[in-house]
Amino acid sequence: EVQLLESGGGLVQAGGSLRLSCAASGFTFDDVPMGWFRQAPGKEREGVALMRSNNGTTSEGGTFYPDSVKGRFTISIDDAKNTVYLQMDNLRPEDTAIYYCRARILSRSYWGQGTQVTVSS
Repeated sequence: EVQLLESGGGLVQAGGSLRLSCAASGFTFDDVPMGWFRQAPGKEREGVALMRSNNGTTSEGGTFYPDSVKGRFTISIDDAKNTVYLQMDNLRPEDTAIYYCRARILSRSYWGQGTQVTVSS
């Protein structure tokens, strides 16, 4: 059974940093496209960091960030620990959302339960 467990969310002041973790189990982690998404109240879920994507948005081994987070967010993967991280720096109030980890396995998306990030001004 594929399981993704996010942690590391919380309340932080604008300009601060948080590091999210996603512990994965139930599948062979190596080379699986992984990503972080977020959903704010009343808004659609959006991708904020993708890694090892094979749908054309990243080069092999590369990463993708939308302009809204580029230069502030960094995704990384530790294959030995089956864990993907999202380092978020210089956070802004508009980054407030529930953050989800996603694994893309055989064209199917698997999601974690999400972790709340709240940035106060």
